[in-house]
Amino acid sequence: MIGIRVFFVWLMLALPAAAQQSGPPVLIVDSERLFFETAYGRNLTETLAAQAAALQAENDEIVDSLTQEERSLTLRRPEMTHEAFRAEAEAFDTKVQEVRRVRDAKNVDLQVATAQARAQFEDQVQGIIANIMLERGAALVLEQRNVVLSVRAANITDDAIARIDRELGNGEP
Repeated sequence: MIGIRVFFVWLMLALPAAAQQSGPPVLIVDSERLFFETAYGRNLTETLAAQAAALQAENDEIVDSLTQEERSLTLRRPEMTHEAFRAEAEAFDTKVQEVRRVRDAKNVDLQVATAQARAQFEDQVQGIIANIMLERGAALVLEQRNVVLSVRAANITDDAIARIDRELGNGEP
């Protein structure tokens, strides 16, 4: 407990006097709110959700088609020789495995696209957050989920959302 107090005293002494007078030396931002409440973040979220829905619809169609094909093979089995059934069953199994491999690759591509979109958003927003930090004379910006207790004035999320919307719009050129 004494170590924490010593750290805070040291932090207050280490910060420039101007930063101490103009506002909290440490600011807080909720990056989840930035992503989901800005026009840019909502645009990315909607685009990614549409891609995920299209992929799911495609997956559903493929599952339906494969289910029908399997049902057809099962119904024709009594009329087929053992060798003919085995050959068709193996071909069907190979087809299913290839479809699964392609589907898995598309799911990974969507996950990568999602991560890249989020990283691009964060890169674009970082400069805006840095400007707010400098304007307020703060020395540090912390993520909301890492903060246990703070004064309300330290949270810049609402201001950051407004500025991101003003400067970046929905993120499209």
